[in-house]
Amino acid sequence: MARTILENIVIQKYKDETFFTFCQYTTIRFFEIVYIEKGDGTIKINGKTVRYSDNSIFVFIPDDVYIIQAETPTTVTAIKFLKSFFRNTALQKATLPVNDWFRKIEEILNSESHQLREMQFETTSDRAHLVALANMVATEYLNKQSNDIFIIQNSLSVILHLIARNIQYINAETIKEVKSSKIQQIINFIHSNIYNPEVLSTKSLAEEFHMADNYISEYFKKHTDVPLKKYILNYKLKLVETRLKYTDAQDSEIALELGFTDSSHLNKTFKTYKGISLSAFKANLA
Repeated sequence: MARTILENIVIQKYKDETFFTFCQYTTIRFFEIVYIEKGDGTIKINGKTVRYSDNSIFVFIPDDVYIIQAETPTTVTAIKFLKSFFRNTALQKATLPVNDWFRKIEEILNSESHQLREMQFETTSDRAHLVALANMVATEYLNKQSNDIFIIQNSLSVILHLIARNIQYINAETIKEVKSSKIQQIINFIHSNIYNPEVLSTKSLAEEFHMADNYISEYFKKHTDVPLKKYILNYKLKLVETRLKYTDAQDSEIALELGFTDSSHLNKTFKTYKGISLSAFKANLA
């Protein structure tokens, strides 16, 4: 199996350290998981400070800057996915589930409510699984002479899946105040099934959440101030922005993935709702 995966990730292990130098890979890091096995102190993240303790887990996305300020000897494992990891090169398409991995983290890239990046887990078993997998990946990776790419690849896939399903997603721009767990369940369901349009029709959503067809749209707008269909479209367009910003996917590939007829349909929709064409958006990024 190709060893591309090892060229596109960097894993670092620090044991009982009290001083951490700024990571040389930060400028080319795309996504990062930091597991603090033991220790106490603070992490300054994008100018804000949060405390850490034993078994703390953080995730960082592009442009995040963090500094660990240890108060006691601290043991850390950092798994850094470099920018090249999620590029859709021909080699990666043939050997790695790049697109699937990107889908697992793209909601984190869009999560404005998760600004301090500390992971919260729904169950203690999910945290334990992630810790065990992170340690396994680090052991295999750092053993340069005999590392097993099959173990690394599959462990990383499960790690990303665990992170994705434990992140709480609330769109700060459209959800003024979530007073009902039901509305959050609907939002989470939409996010999780955004690539399965057949289950996001009003009829299917109504059946899923045991509501009348004509009531679920009214219920959704009442709690979010946004019509149900518009929320789904807005979320799709946010994912389009994410793809344009963080990957080299073609417009036609993005259109096909997100259920638009073709790149022309995607461009027209994007321009109507965002006020800018796809090409102009990409030009602004450059």
